[in-house]
Amino acid sequence: MTHDVSQWLTEIKTLRQQLADAQQEREQAYASAANWQRLYETEAQQRRSEAALTRQTIAELKQDIQQLKGSVPTEGNAPIDVAIIRAEVEKLQTIAELQETLIAAFAERDRLAQALKAEQTNHAQTRKGLTTALGDAIDMLSKEKG
Repeated sequence: MTHDVSQWLTEIKTLRQQLADAQQEREQAYASAANWQRLYETEAQQRRSEAALTRQTIAELKQDIQQLKGSVPTEGNAPIDVAIIRAEVEKLQTIAELQETLIAAFAERDRLAQALKAEQTNHAQTRKGLTTALGDAIDMLSKEKG
């Protein structure tokens, strides 16, 4: 009979250890999921900040191009100081310099537009990858609970 009790005690001890191991694995999975979520949120915030800066730069370049073309936009109700624009344009001595400045502005606009598209694509891929990883971690947690 002592042997039976010992066997049951050993079985209980083994089951307790398995339960403790399973709980530890569950906690690790939760920590992993939380880490993936934090990484996703950090990456998303960085992408949003970069996209906002890129949009702002593109808007500024569009404004500069419009100014070089002679079209003076207004911000809200306050007109842009035309005298400053004229002073910048008058610094250019020849039509060739004006053309070079305009070409450089167009090239920069195109480069920034391509950079924005690439950044948007990278953001979408990162979001998809992190979402998939987060989903996998949640699935793993669900399977462990079940």
